Amino acid sequence: MNCRSAALLHNSRFRRETPSRLAFERLGSVPGEPLFIADWERALMIHYEVEPHVLQSQVPFKLDLMEGRAFISAVAFTMRGMRPRLGGKIAGWLLKPISTHEFLNVRTYVRHRNEPGIYFLAEWLSNRMSTLLGPGLFGLPYRYAELNYNHCCETGVLKGKVLVRDHSIGFEYHASIASRTEAAFMQCEEGSLEEWLMERYTAFTKLHGSALFFRVWHTPWMQTAARIRITDQSLLNEHWPFLKEAQLTGANFCASLRDVWMGWPHRLR
Repeated sequence: MNCRSAALLHNSRFRRETPSRLAFERLGSVPGEPLFIADWERALMIHYEVEPHVLQSQVPFKLDLMEGRAFISAVAFTMRGMRPRLGGKIAGWLLKPISTHEFLNVRTYVRHRNEPGIYFLAEWLSNRMSTLLGPGLFGLPYRYAELNYNHCCETGVLKGKVLVRDHSIGFEYHASIASRTEAAFMQCEEGSLEEWLMERYTAFTKLHGSALFFRVWHTPWMQTAARIRITDQSLLNEHWPFLKEAQLTGANFCASLRDVWMGWPHRLR
């Protein structure tokens, strides 16, 4: 753990049993964890409310519902500087070709044995080499795409475009945040929908028919609400036609998460 993470753990706001605190204790209790460390930068989460029974047919784990409501989120962010926890500079150098690139994750919310988590419906990323690592090791549904993000904290304007199949289908959005001051970014209110959607630290996956999970840890999201407008949703609609009728419920933006811990994949018992 670096000095910054240690200081946050002893901060009075972090000592209560937040999802982040519980995730830290859960991940830290397993020998050998974490596997990787990275930064997540300029993350925009776009949330849709969908019909639970329709979504459940697409998901091999039990949905986690918020007061009977089911959600899907599209998360656009840049992963930077991923490196192994062990191995020093040499291991970091070997991983450098896949250490930094953009992601578009499409995820929903599940629960297994009372542990809340996420399930990735699909993930598009801009690094072809990375598309080989995630599926074989973690059971992640990686696909290659052209991703172009311009999440400008300085102006408060957030733009992004994801294109696949010779630009025939894609996902494009324009968003903005009202205030760009540091004080505008805060932890999610305890018990709020934003906390329920964002503060998730376990991913459940499938690999060759076997159920897996891996855990992550980071300090709580320091986020702010974003106004969002989707100008092209053809990529999502092709994979999940029910999203054509889904309700766009809002968006949240986080400028950065430093030193995110990403754990080993484990088989579900």
